[in-house]
Amino acid sequence: MENKFKQWRDALQMSIYKVIDPVVWLMRKVGMTPNMVTTVGLIGNLAAAAMILYAALSPLVNPYSWIGWGGLVIILSSLFDMLDGRLARTANMVSKFGAFYDSVLDRYQELTTLSALAVFFMYSGNTLGTVATFLSLIGSIMVSYVRARAEGLGCECKVGLMQRPERVVLTALGCMLFGLLHGSMGSDSVWFLLVPQLLIAVLSNATAVVRIIHVYKQLR
Repeated sequence: MENKFKQWRDALQMSIYKVIDPVVWLMRKVGMTPNMVTTVGLIGNLAAAAMILYAALSPLVNPYSWIGWGGLVIILSSLFDMLDGRLARTANMVSKFGAFYDSVLDRYQELTTLSALAVFFMYSGNTLGTVATFLSLIGSIMVSYVRARAEGLGCECKVGLMQRPERVVLTALGCMLFGLLHGSMGSDSVWFLLVPQLLIAVLSNATAVVRIIHVYKQLR
């Protein structure tokens, strides 16, 4: 199952590359560097987190459309994760610091948006959503940490279903559907926000465990 999922994921990635390559070419022409692109992605995610926090803390009667817009910003900002790597490879600007910088900012991006969602659930009085999002935070950190620690020991560690792209897409789609449908569905629309976090909470932590087992087998 995992191999089929990886093949589908790789095919989708190649299709996206065909779409974004003209943008990468334009970036090269205007002199943008991969680190600049990575920084733009961070700024976008910080803006999305601010939108979600505004929805949580706003005194307005119906601020929930801000979460929908936040989800759209998350998905658009996530494209910069592909653009920076593609730009680095096609423009021969790959560097160790660039890879390090990209990984660090990826963690900041994901943790800020998930933290904002946790605050929203907390202020909404949704205990299940709050706990699920905190577990998503833990799983997201551990998936990345286990891989980084494993690679530091010379082990390959890219197994598991719930990697960062999947987590970002689930979070963003949940936010967009919640913001779009809250007006017609009312409080029931919160499930569009909650279910993705439940999935991420379970599958990201399961991915971390799978990676631990995978590294154990390599080091035996």
